[in-house]
Amino acid sequence: MPNAEKLAAVAEITDHFTSSSAAVITEYRGLTVKQVGDLRHALGRDTTYAVVKNTLTKRAAAAAGVSIADDLLVGPTAIAFVKGDPVVAAKGLRDFARANPLLIVKGGVMDGKTLSAAEIAKIADLESREVLLAKLAGALKALPTRAAGLFQAPLSQMARLARALEERKPAEAAPVAAVADVAAAPAADVADADGATDEVADTAEATAEVAADEVVAEEAATEEAVTEEAPAEPAE
Repeated sequence: MPNAEKLAAVAEITDHFTSSSAAVITEYRGLTVKQVGDLRHALGRDTTYAVVKNTLTKRAAAAAGVSIADDLLVGPTAIAFVKGDPVVAAKGLRDFARANPLLIVKGGVMDGKTLSAAEIAKIADLESREVLLAKLAGALKALPTRAAGLFQAPLSQMARLARALEERKPAEAAPVAAVADVAAAPAADVADADGATDEVADTAEATAEVAADEVVAEEAATEEAVTEEAPAEPAE
């Protein structure tokens, strides 16, 4: 390959590394051109599956500040450069490899961290960012419906309920912060994000239930006190 072509190839691979959130290194020995095309289609538009030369890839990785172990760049190499959700790309590679065992996932990098093949397999088992956000939206949507009954209560009850909720704000701060983290978390933390989603919904519902119970108890105590303090009716 002439020097000009090598320089262009290194520049292209370097650009892929710098513009991707993750890169999965594979060996495609034995796959047909059609199978490689099918894999590219399965990975979608947010992932570029490129056949690369190992020596040029080493130069490009160094230029991009990406650390790749030498043993990953041995044999026929193709890299999946992921610009979208790494979970989706990992699932696509895993599913294709199951149907086409000649594809071998060797390892990769994500957000500057080196990943083993086993770690990439774990990422493939996670739920995608889209699914997690849908679950979060569903949990939050259910809360107003559950709370609607509380707003039918008398004004005096609502005032006490508001006061009870105000006292619990510090306890709610952590799970509420977790909501923002779910939207911004990298794919590597997506399992924790799923737990945070459940925690937000459970905490919010529990808070409303406890506060409502306190209001009912306080109303009952008030009525009992009024009954005890009421003057007895004169005997006829």
